[in-house]
Amino acid sequence: MSVVVIGSVGYDTIETPWGSARDVLGGSATYFAIAARFFTPVSLVAVVGSDFQPHDYGLFAERGIDLRSLKRLDGSTMRWRGRYHENVNRRDTLELALNVFSEFKPELTADQRRADYVFLANIAPALQEAVLAQLNNPRLIAADTMNHWIANEREGLTRLLPRIDLFMLNEEEVCQLTGEHNLVKAGRAALRMGARRVLIKRGEYGVLEMSDHTMFAVSAYPLEEVVDPTGAGDSFAGGVIGYLARCGAKGDAMLRPAIVYGEVMASFAVERFSVEGLVRLAWEEVDQRYRTFIELTDPRHSRWTSP
Repeated sequence: MSVVVIGSVGYDTIETPWGSARDVLGGSATYFAIAARFFTPVSLVAVVGSDFQPHDYGLFAERGIDLRSLKRLDGSTMRWRGRYHENVNRRDTLELALNVFSEFKPELTADQRRADYVFLANIAPALQEAVLAQLNNPRLIAADTMNHWIANEREGLTRLLPRIDLFMLNEEEVCQLTGEHNLVKAGRAALRMGARRVLIKRGEYGVLEMSDHTMFAVSAYPLEEVVDPTGAGDSFAGGVIGYLARCGAKGDAMLRPAIVYGEVMASFAVERFSVEGLVRLAWEEVDQRYRTFIELTDPRHSRWTSP
């Protein structure tokens, strides 16, 4: 089944302890769409400026991502510049220019309104609500958020939560939202606010998934080097929702392997700058890393030996 993602497409300038990249393709919808496309057809709803490069259009088109709702407006594409610390879980935003993204008004086509799986990427809660008003009867709605919306659009965000099946946010954000500093308590508090399930992203420490009746924790895939953490959370979301859509499911039985596939997609994303870690992938590599990950977390396997 197909997935519709509504979010940002832009250009990033990134500095990390291991190097830098200037004006490279980024944006929440970008990472999500490329990751999810490994599992299922994807339809992209976003806006870019007149400076958006033909090569980047081609990158989406070559993967069969539906671009009918990727609108092009006069002006500049959104740009973000950030610097990561030695601890890659910390970063500073040095510059953010919304440009044409400030005019973004998502409008879904007739078939997108009938979508079964929808991901509301990191955009204003008011825009997320505007998308929900256009949907017919989706099987699963997932949403992301960020500190800015929690601090400045809290009322809209809390109004949105009872309509969300999978609410994805990082540990700093869930603590800010709920006022709790213990992650389990924070997850429970987010559930009481209305979300049916909460996926708390913990960077290199993995993910904690919670519902009223379940809890599941998985580590991140162990890597020797992380080059660029940008887009890891959106790549994770693409793996999760893409896998669920591929299976046509959303319950416990499929969610746990979906979370592992999400961690696999995030692990590839962070190994290179921008989306290079994803666009060079073949499905066989994704599947092999998933199998390796399962072995790493299964106590019945003991293939690993230290040097």
